[in-house]
Amino acid sequence: MVTGLSGYGRAVSCTLPRMSGELTASIELAPSELGESLSAVRLCAPAAQQQMQLSLSRLGQLAPVQAYRMGSALEIFDGIKRTRAARALSWPTLRVEVHAIDAPGAKVRLLRCNEVSGLSELEEAWLVRSLYREDGVNQPRIAQLLSRHKSWVCRRLALAEDLSDELTASVRLGLISATAVVLSGLRFSGW
Repeated sequence: MVTGLSGYGRAVSCTLPRMSGELTASIELAPSELGESLSAVRLCAPAAQQQMQLSLSRLGQLAPVQAYRMGSALEIFDGIKRTRAARALSWPTLRVEVHAIDAPGAKVRLLRCNEVSGLSELEEAWLVRSLYREDGVNQPRIAQLLSRHKSWVCRRLALAEDLSDELTASVRLGLISATAVVLSGLRFSGW
């Protein structure tokens, strides 16, 4: 908990995520022992998953899976496709790097780990909504953590909040692309 002064001179307090991301362990672990709670903010196209499985079978594991501790469990923040491919190939273990971060910090790291390949706007929206709704981080703080403007956070949050359950399911099943949802403005039931 951090206490400081707001721009209006009032005392405010908020919980800040542990962001250091300090590597605490590099271990070998059975793929079945890794949690995938952050897969809720990701899309995984079947073709991309098949490509990862093919890569693992041909080349082996080139990069370790990135994880953090949540209670006594380990949760993945980077490497969900690798972990799923290892399970499908019945691998006994994966290399895992464990970082000293909490759930909000892991979500920020998830975004940072995918800066090159990029998350879709919809994945960004789900991530922002998760920080806001599940972790209780306010919008200005989310903007600061993600190095984005407050309006960007507001737009992503609106996209995630306005998306109907039916349309979300269709995107996750691959029946409609995330790009099509964003470009067309389809968000509500009855699309």
